[in-house]
Amino acid sequence: MRDGLMLLAALVACLIGMGWLALSLEAHWQQVRGTASRSAVLVRSLRCLGAAALACALALCLRVDAASIAVLVWLMGLAAAALAVALTLSWRARALGVLVFWAGR
Repeated sequence: MRDGLMLLAALVACLIGMGWLALSLEAHWQQVRGTASRSAVLVRSLRCLGAAALACALALCLRVDAASIAVLVWLMGLAAAALAVALTLSWRARALGVLVFWAGR
């Protein structure tokens, strides 16, 4: 049960990390936040947060399984998260706005 929860947390971290990395790009930022301004500091912060979330997901996967399986699970989680973020940006881009709730409007 504990391993399952850790893998679920890893998948959520992958999803959040991919979302932050997507929002660091101008085109996706405009899809989600419209004309809201974004500073260079915010872009750098989103990229660092995204990388940290993906690293956290890898660490969680490594805690659950052996390294060979953990990396495979992590890569599958990255692929699933990238697909989920891409589909969200296609259909309901504003839903990703919760990932940058602190950025103001």
